[in-house]
Amino acid sequence: MRLSLEQIIEFQTHGVLIAEDVLTDADLQPLIDELSALIDERAKKLHSEGKITELHEDEPFERRYALLYRQCKEIGEKLDIMEYRGEAIFNFLKNDNLLDVAECLLGSELSCNPIQHLRHKLPTQPGVQHNSYNGNVPWHQDVAVTHTDSDPSEIITFWLPLVDATVETGCMEILPGEFRKGYLTHLAEGGTTIDPALLPEWEPMKAECRKGGIVIMNKYTPHRSTDNISDRIRWSLDLRYHKTGANSGRESQPSFAVRTKDPKNTLIDHAEWSRQWEHALANPTVNRHHRV
Repeated sequence: MRLSLEQIIEFQTHGVLIAEDVLTDADLQPLIDELSALIDERAKKLHSEGKITELHEDEPFERRYALLYRQCKEIGEKLDIMEYRGEAIFNFLKNDNLLDVAECLLGSELSCNPIQHLRHKLPTQPGVQHNSYNGNVPWHQDVAVTHTDSDPSEIITFWLPLVDATVETGCMEILPGEFRKGYLTHLAEGGTTIDPALLPEWEPMKAECRKGGIVIMNKYTPHRSTDNISDRIRWSLDLRYHKTGANSGRESQPSFAVRTKDPKNTLIDHAEWSRQWEHALANPTVNRHHRV
């Protein structure tokens, strides 16, 4: 799927676009199967160690992990993209349907940005604290978690749900048009967050997005997550792409070409990608990534 001229204008005007039906079940199912197998493997290991009593093997993808997590939080350790580094997620980063959309906004020379996350937002439970990937992320701009040397770079966020993201499951809230103000001062209070004095006093947009759709955002677009009040997990991916040759904002972490006129410049080796991430995580840069 390619974006229409009207969609491109909407993105350029508001700094956000919800593009529905970009991805098919065939695009997403290998990733869901990989995550399901990983969770099952971890659950069985924890069960053998006596840390989990009920495996909930008959529960669907959108419910099982939450039931396991409530028994033992260890199941959620190192479950982010760069930590578990599965082959299906590596292949998905180069998905043609996804890149067709990215090309409409960034051009034909595309690189996968190293700032990428797997989110597993659990249903809200009174009195239960989750880690930062499960809890609510406050108002922020994605540019705030990049180094200042990438300010000239055009980096676009592609946020996509693996289950329907609704108000009930905790979809994002977004402030369209505010990207025109550029970088807003962020504070390190309860997570990297925009100074509340700089936020407008009007109702944010509810960015509901069905499975198969993508929420596309400018790096200066303010957004936040909201409570998941359903009985399902809001699984989602937070991916970013930039023009090849531009600074990624995380130069110590691996970015790589995913679409180019010279295919030999693309990275197709999953083992090499995994090795690059392993090296980056084992040798963190002395320079801070967050500018706060």
